[in-house]
Amino acid sequence: MAITIKDVAGRAGVSVATASRVLSGGRRVSPELADRVRESARELGYRHNAVARALRHGRTSSVGMIVPEIGNPFFPSLVEAVERTLSESGRDLLLCDAQQDPSVELRRARTLMARQVDGLIVIPVSASASRAALDEVASRLPVIQLDRFVTDYLGDWVGVDDALGISLAVEHIAALGSRSVAFVSAEPECSSAQQRLRGFTEATQRMGLLESGDRLLGEFSAGWGRAAAQKLLAGPSLPDAVVCGNDEIAVGLLGEFRRARVRVPDDVLVTGFDDIRFAALADPPLTTIRQPHEVIASECIRLLDARMDDADLPAQRIAIAPSLIARESTGSVS
Repeated sequence: MAITIKDVAGRAGVSVATASRVLSGGRRVSPELADRVRESARELGYRHNAVARALRHGRTSSVGMIVPEIGNPFFPSLVEAVERTLSESGRDLLLCDAQQDPSVELRRARTLMARQVDGLIVIPVSASASRAALDEVASRLPVIQLDRFVTDYLGDWVGVDDALGISLAVEHIAALGSRSVAFVSAEPECSSAQQRLRGFTEATQRMGLLESGDRLLGEFSAGWGRAAAQKLLAGPSLPDAVVCGNDEIAVGLLGEFRRARVRVPDDVLVTGFDDIRFAALADPPLTTIRQPHEVIASECIRLLDARMDDADLPAQRIAIAPSLIARESTGSVS
């Protein structure tokens, strides 16, 4: 005899509607109920037919996601948090890498739409050139911008308050007695780089700090961190502190300083941004700005679900506050 969803619901002690929501990836139910339904389905050998459901309801229980480059260690952590959040409602994540190229980003968006994903999460490559992909997707699917956003694009976005994060780093090194500070970050092509640069400018002016030399703007990579450190070492003197636009830059800079026998934090303080997994393992462990991945992911999926339920909702922009994690690179521990 064929096992039906009614059998699963009876065994789990829930309504058929609840069992259906769990197994089809519809509206969320409590984790305890979801686990009970899935365990009952497993014990009974019930197999949910996702293809049939998609034909009946126009949903595939899958969500697409495009990241600028999977090699950046911050993005995998965010992807994992999004995937965990989606799995709570039985949905799958289809991931694509844009390879830091807006034209590739557009092709990946078209590929995911062809796979009939229910919605799309995009971390835009560019604050301007990524608009083509967003415009095309938004005309056909619910789309949420995550972490980064396209300037002057009216659409949903959730991410950390980048300007606030950098200001926390600047306030931290100022409280430790720094008077001169250098900024090493990426060219302001994406919104994260733009907002972190703005935050640095505003915070140093507010705190009355002296900016040491030109702002060193390259890319969010350890290689650029090493190159920027060489530029600082070639100058007449080192600043009291270096605020880095992300942890990769900071790790590269720390390595170059160590090679040149510059002592961190005795000779110069260094901060990063993101709190990637390697930040605590750096030499010395890196003071940084932590992004709350789970909170960001939860808000992202909440926005996506709301947009899927009502395409006419006003666009929402949610900036989540980051936190400072003090470690030995500034001579202190949280």
